Amino acid sequence: MRILVIGGTRGIGRATVIQALDRGHGLRVLARRQPRLPTRRSWRSAVDLQLGDARDAATMADAVADRDAVIVAVGTVPTLRTVTLFSSSIGNVIAAMRRAGVVRLMYVTGVGAGDSRGHGGFWFDRIIQPVLLRRIYEDKDRSESMVRASQLDWTIVRPALLTNGPITTRYRIINAVHHISATNIARGDVAHFMLDELERNEFVGRTPLLTY
Repeated sequence: MRILVIGGTRGIGRATVIQALDRGHGLRVLARRQPRLPTRRSWRSAVDLQLGDARDAATMADAVADRDAVIVAVGTVPTLRTVTLFSSSIGNVIAAMRRAGVVRLMYVTGVGAGDSRGHGGFWFDRIIQPVLLRRIYEDKDRSESMVRASQLDWTIVRPALLTNGPITTRYRIINAVHHISATNIARGDVAHFMLDELERNEFVGRTPLLTY
């Protein structure tokens, strides 16, 4: 499968790139800056790396061309200022995908977005999200609404608190969040789920929450 990964140089995106290479997928990565090369493989030989910003419409049009699927795993640091990264990026992604005829979209937000709000555990729900991440989640909510209205074959992935732990492949995939309190999940396991989902298409039009 020919996959575009946006936000593929750090965190979940980086883990996705490494695992996708192991699975034999053809990869293009859109990054805002030159990444450090993974130790297991050379990006220069195995990945089509394009430098640019998803908030630029022309950049997105070039990046989406000839892809079968798009994974969006962008992130930003906590801030008290208004955040528009997620909504502006996903708006360009959706428009570029429509023009190119690409329909499969995997979009990472997080527990606390949409109807998963209040299911991240005591510290996340009472302190981390409302105090540190409020502006970020306001924009994640806006971006999720845009994805839902896109008419693409989308899956919105909402991981629990992220860790750098090892890949276990033993995580829960939760669709109905009632009476659920998420714990944590390794970034590698989020990547594992997304690549499995691209191969199986079991959660199209759904918002799975991932946690241990």
